[in-house]
Amino acid sequence: MASDKDLDSPDRRDFLGKVTTAVGAVGVAGACVPFISSMNPSKDVTSKSTSLVDLASIPKGKTHTIEWQGKPVFVTHRSDETIADMQDVSTEIDPQADADRIQKPEWLVVVGLCTHLGCVPNRNEEGWICPCHGSIYDNSGRVVRGPAPSNLIVPHYEFVDEKTIIVGKKV
Repeated sequence: MASDKDLDSPDRRDFLGKVTTAVGAVGVAGACVPFISSMNPSKDVTSKSTSLVDLASIPKGKTHTIEWQGKPVFVTHRSDETIADMQDVSTEIDPQADADRIQKPEWLVVVGLCTHLGCVPNRNEEGWICPCHGSIYDNSGRVVRGPAPSNLIVPHYEFVDEKTIIVGKKV
Protein backbone atom coordinates (compact mmCIF):
# COMPACT_ATOMS: atom_id res chain seq x y z
CA MET A 1 0.00 0.00 0.00
CA ALA A 2 1.26 3.49 -0.91
CA SER A 3 1.97 5.90 1.85
CA ASP A 4 0.84 9.53 1.94
CA LYS A 5 4.44 10.52 1.33
CA ASP A 6 4.46 8.64 -2.06
CA LEU A 7 1.21 10.30 -3.19
CA ASP A 8 2.59 13.75 -2.48
CA SER A 9 5.98 13.38 -4.24
CA PRO A 10 7.21 16.15 -6.58
CA ASP A 11 7.78 13.62 -9.41
CA ARG A 12 4.16 12.54 -9.26
CA ARG A 13 2.95 16.16 -9.29
CA ASP A 14 5.18 16.96 -12.29
CA PHE A 15 3.83 13.92 -14.15
CA LEU A 16 0.21 14.85 -13.44
CA GLY A 17 0.89 18.46 -14.56
CA LYS A 18 2.37 17.27 -17.88
CA VAL A 19 -0.51 14.84 -18.53
CA THR A 20 -3.09 17.53 -17.77
CA THR A 21 -1.34 19.98 -20.11
CA ALA A 22 -1.18 17.38 -22.92
CA VAL A 23 -4.86 16.43 -22.56
CA GLY A 24 -5.83 20.14 -22.56
CA ALA A 25 -3.76 20.82 -25.70
CA VAL A 26 -5.40 17.89 -27.53
CA GLY A 27 -8.82 19.18 -26.47
CA VAL A 28 -8.11 22.71 -27.74
CA ALA A 29 -6.77 21.32 -31.05
CA GLY A 30 -9.87 19.15 -31.41
CA ALA A 31 -12.14 22.14 -30.81
CA CYS A 32 -10.24 24.24 -33.40
CA VAL A 33 -10.61 21.74 -36.28
CA PRO A 34 -14.31 22.43 -36.99
CA PHE A 35 -13.75 26.17 -36.57
CA ILE A 36 -10.85 26.21 -39.06
CA SER A 37 -12.64 23.95 -41.56
CA SER A 38 -15.66 26.28 -41.51
CA MET A 39 -13.43 28.92 -43.13
CA ASN A 40 -12.87 26.78 -46.27
CA PRO A 41 -14.92 27.74 -49.34
CA SER A 42 -18.19 25.88 -49.81
CA LYS A 43 -18.76 23.48 -52.72
CA ASP A 44 -20.88 25.97 -54.67
CA VAL A 45 -18.06 28.53 -54.49
CA THR A 46 -15.34 26.10 -55.57
CA SER A 47 -17.50 24.89 -58.46
CA LYS A 48 -17.46 28.43 -59.89
CA SER A 49 -13.71 28.89 -59.39
CA THR A 50 -12.88 27.38 -62.77
CA SER A 51 -14.55 27.16 -66.17
CA LEU A 52 -13.74 24.63 -68.88
CA VAL A 53 -13.80 25.91 -72.47
CA ASP A 54 -14.05 23.72 -75.58
CA LEU A 55 -11.92 25.58 -78.14
CA ALA A 56 -12.99 23.29 -81.01
CA SER A 57 -16.42 24.98 -80.99
CA ILE A 58 -14.98 28.47 -81.67
CA PRO A 59 -14.34 29.16 -85.38
CA LYS A 60 -11.45 31.40 -86.47
CA GLY A 61 -12.28 35.07 -86.17
CA LYS A 62 -15.10 34.49 -83.64
CA THR A 63 -15.43 35.16 -79.91
CA HIS A 64 -17.15 32.90 -77.41
CA THR A 65 -18.30 34.34 -74.06
CA ILE A 66 -18.24 32.14 -70.97
CA GLU A 67 -19.05 32.86 -67.34
CA TRP A 68 -16.29 32.63 -64.75
CA GLN A 69 -16.88 33.71 -61.14
CA GLY A 70 -19.97 35.61 -62.27
CA LYS A 71 -18.01 37.63 -64.86
CA PRO A 72 -18.04 37.34 -68.65
CA VAL A 73 -14.82 36.08 -70.19
CA PHE A 74 -14.17 36.55 -73.91
CA VAL A 75 -12.32 33.68 -75.62
CA THR A 76 -11.35 34.82 -79.11
CA HIS A 77 -9.97 32.58 -81.87
CA ARG A 78 -7.85 35.13 -83.70
CA SER A 79 -7.17 34.94 -87.41
CA ASP A 80 -3.64 35.05 -88.85
CA GLU A 81 -4.32 38.58 -90.08
CA THR A 82 -5.41 39.74 -86.61
CA ILE A 83 -2.34 38.15 -85.01
CA ALA A 84 -0.05 39.96 -87.47
CA ASP A 85 -1.88 43.27 -86.91
CA MET A 86 -1.46 43.04 -83.12
CA GLN A 87 2.30 42.36 -83.14
CA ASP A 88 3.47 45.92 -83.72
CA VAL A 89 0.66 47.84 -82.04
CA SER A 90 1.44 49.65 -78.82
CA THR A 91 -0.96 51.79 -76.85
CA GLU A 92 0.02 54.81 -74.83
CA ILE A 93 -2.58 54.44 -72.07
CA ASP A 94 -1.42 51.03 -70.77
CA PRO A 95 1.47 49.80 -72.93
CA GLN A 96 1.75 46.02 -73.10
CA ALA A 97 3.02 43.73 -75.83
CA ASP A 98 0.58 41.29 -77.42
CA ALA A 99 2.97 38.43 -76.54
CA ASP A 100 2.65 39.31 -72.83
CA ARG A 101 -1.14 38.94 -72.97
CA ILE A 102 -1.42 35.52 -74.61
CA GLN A 103 -0.13 31.96 -74.28
CA LYS A 104 -0.76 30.96 -77.90
CA PRO A 105 -1.06 33.61 -80.64
CA GLU A 106 -4.37 32.32 -82.01
CA TRP A 107 -6.17 32.46 -78.64
CA LEU A 108 -6.96 35.58 -76.62
CA VAL A 109 -8.66 35.20 -73.22
CA VAL A 110 -9.77 38.37 -71.39
CA VAL A 111 -12.30 39.28 -68.72
CA GLY A 112 -15.14 41.05 -70.54
CA LEU A 113 -15.52 44.02 -68.21
CA CYS A 114 -14.45 47.56 -69.08
CA THR A 115 -11.73 48.69 -66.69
CA HIS A 116 -13.40 52.10 -66.36
CA LEU A 117 -16.71 51.25 -64.65
CA GLY A 118 -17.22 47.53 -65.29
CA CYS A 119 -19.55 47.69 -68.31
CA VAL A 120 -19.52 44.79 -70.80
CA PRO A 121 -17.91 45.96 -74.08
CA ASN A 122 -19.39 45.00 -77.46
CA ARG A 123 -17.28 43.16 -80.04
CA ASN A 124 -16.49 44.66 -83.46
CA GLU A 125 -13.85 44.02 -86.13
CA GLU A 126 -11.27 46.31 -84.51
CA GLY A 127 -11.75 44.88 -80.99
CA TRP A 128 -14.22 45.95 -78.32
CA ILE A 129 -16.06 49.19 -77.58
CA CYS A 130 -17.69 50.06 -74.28
CA PRO A 131 -21.21 51.34 -75.04
CA CYS A 132 -21.47 53.39 -71.84
CA HIS A 133 -18.48 55.71 -71.98
CA GLY A 134 -16.79 54.93 -75.29
CA SER A 135 -13.58 53.17 -74.26
CA ILE A 136 -12.09 51.28 -77.20
CA TYR A 137 -9.96 48.14 -76.90
CA ASP A 138 -8.00 46.51 -79.74
CA ASN A 139 -7.94 42.81 -80.70
CA SER A 140 -5.46 42.15 -77.93
CA GLY A 141 -7.71 43.72 -75.27
CA ARG A 142 -5.46 46.76 -74.90
CA VAL A 143 -7.16 50.11 -74.28
CA VAL A 144 -6.70 52.41 -77.26
CA ARG A 145 -8.95 55.33 -76.39
CA GLY A 146 -11.46 56.50 -73.81
CA PRO A 147 -11.69 56.87 -70.06
CA ALA A 148 -10.61 53.27 -69.27
CA PRO A 149 -7.35 53.41 -67.29
CA SER A 150 -6.03 49.97 -68.20
CA ASN A 151 -6.26 47.02 -70.58
CA LEU A 152 -8.87 44.28 -70.28
CA ILE A 153 -7.75 41.85 -67.59
CA VAL A 154 -6.24 38.54 -68.65
CA PRO A 155 -7.40 35.87 -66.17
CA HIS A 156 -5.30 32.87 -65.20
CA TYR A 157 -5.91 30.10 -67.71
CA GLU A 158 -4.19 26.90 -68.77
CA PHE A 159 -4.34 24.71 -71.85
CA VAL A 160 -5.52 21.24 -70.83
CA ASP A 161 -4.86 20.03 -74.39
CA GLU A 162 -4.96 21.55 -77.90
CA LYS A 163 -8.76 21.89 -77.83
CA THR A 164 -9.52 22.74 -74.20
CA ILE A 165 -8.59 25.46 -71.70
CA ILE A 166 -9.47 25.86 -68.06
CA VAL A 167 -10.05 29.44 -66.88
CA GLY A 168 -9.21 30.12 -63.24
CA LYS A 169 -6.98 28.32 -60.80
CA LYS A 170 -7.67 24.82 -59.67
CA VAL A 171 -8.48 24.78 -55.96
